[in-house]
Amino acid sequence: MRVVFGLVLLLGLGLAGFAVYMAQDYINAHEAALAKEREARKEIVPTTEVIVSTRAIRYGDRLQQNYVRTVRWPTNAVPSGAFTSMEQLFPEGGEELRTVLRAMEKDEAILAVKVTNPGEDAGVSSKLAPGMRAFALRVDVASGVSGFLRPGDRVDVWWTGRGVGDAAGRSDITRLIEAGVKLIAVDQSVDEDRNNPIVARTVTVEATPKQVASLAQAQATGRLQLSLVGAQDDDIAAGSIQVDQTDVLGIEERVVTAKPKERVCTVRTRRGAEVVEIPIPCTN
Repeated sequence: MRVVFGLVLLLGLGLAGFAVYMAQDYINAHEAALAKEREARKEIVPTTEVIVSTRAIRYGDRLQQNYVRTVRWPTNAVPSGAFTSMEQLFPEGGEELRTVLRAMEKDEAILAVKVTNPGEDAGVSSKLAPGMRAFALRVDVASGVSGFLRPGDRVDVWWTGRGVGDAAGRSDITRLIEAGVKLIAVDQSVDEDRNNPIVARTVTVEATPKQVASLAQAQATGRLQLSLVGAQDDDIAAGSIQVDQTDVLGIEERVVTAKPKERVCTVRTRRGAEVVEIPIPCTN
């Protein structure tokens, strides 16, 4: 009987130990799962709905509702000007469509700067900033940078003509009259994605009314030349840059100043029939 009791006791102790082992293993696994969940929660970032394109869209296309879809986007990385709802992108329920101003690829966010207002065409007026005006300049293969200009580029405008005022009577001068002017159209094209060079006859720039007056006067009184500003160049040419023929040839102008005449004081003395002037120190 005692032997049976001992065996039962040993079996009970074994089962209890096994239960404790299994419970400890379960607790450890549960704690590991909780720790993993806590780490996963740290990696979760807030998201916002953003409208993106479902296909490649080219300049001038009408933006249809089936061209876009909604995706989740990290809230702290939403691009400026992005649309966050279909109602915002199509306020009239899609009756008045927007026109694409810049080409977009598949899954690219739809931005306000890349589309017109509802019902507008992709014309020059839609690309003008508030308070700015469009002004056309005549160019040729030389003054138009060999046809490598395209909408969206920035150029410096140089004027060559006969000087006035202090420069009157001298040879022609070349002066920088406007720096970093933005091109919004080349001939009749406003497509910024065009990359094939063409020899344009006119370029349209975005300028303030005062700049328009300056450019109109310069175009009427001399020759204009454009120089292309680099895409990564944020420096605007400062100050008045002017060159004339003497600067090109390296001729230095000499200013001759007349020396003041030395003052001479004399007294006249008559010697018989002759009058003689005798130098004396000047007293005043």
